Amino acid sequence: MAAEKATALVVRGTDWSETSRITTLFTREFGKVRGLAKGGRRLRSNFEIAFDLLTVCDIVFLRKSHGGLDLLIEARLVEKFPALRNDLTSLYAGYYVAELLADSTADYDPHPALFDAALAILRELPENQASRTMAFELVWLRELGYSPRLNGCASCNTPVPEAVTRVQYSPAAGGIVCSSCAAGDRRWISRAALESLKTLSAGSALEPAVRRELRATLSQTVCYLLGKRPRMLSYIEADP
Repeated sequence: MAAEKATALVVRGTDWSETSRITTLFTREFGKVRGLAKGGRRLRSNFEIAFDLLTVCDIVFLRKSHGGLDLLIEARLVEKFPALRNDLTSLYAGYYVAELLADSTADYDPHPALFDAALAILRELPENQASRTMAFELVWLRELGYSPRLNGCASCNTPVPEAVTRVQYSPAAGGIVCSSCAAGDRRWISRAALESLKTLSAGSALEPAVRRELRATLSQTVCYLLGKRPRMLSYIEADP
């Protein structure tokens, strides 16, 4: 069995025994990998790190051919994000990123752009935390194939009239919807929020009212797609 090498972000971990640890990693090369680090909790082992959450490491692992946990055989620390430890709201945002990666991605389904976006937000927090978190969510939606339709009705393609000051948005429909196609889960968002959603980037400066609209809209979308409410979402929504 050939050993695989990858660069990984630690997104989840549990102790398996007094000396070993089960770790979920989101890798740039392979997507999500779940592995057993035998001896990973020992002070002296092949692992330079204890697979702390939100650390980046270069790993070597043996991939199981019939399911089950992969076997992690080496790990070398590449990067930590010390700013997260000095700002609680930033740490919560980092945990939220890890939760989305752990719960929504499939094993061995690589998304290099999503991996890069995750590292970018972790490196840049706490600056522009709200817009950076929402920009990451948009990358997450795009990479998973759920980019919202924002230029016309997601159901019938009717364009958004220039004169309207607000539109209806439906996570179930996959974007904005016209009055004829309005779904049960729809919510109204202002034209300003719609335009901001189209152009949102990590460095976007948002008016408080628009930021709150976008946060509520993306929260609803994330919960719909996951089929549950992420544990860390309440902390993200509490960001002023």
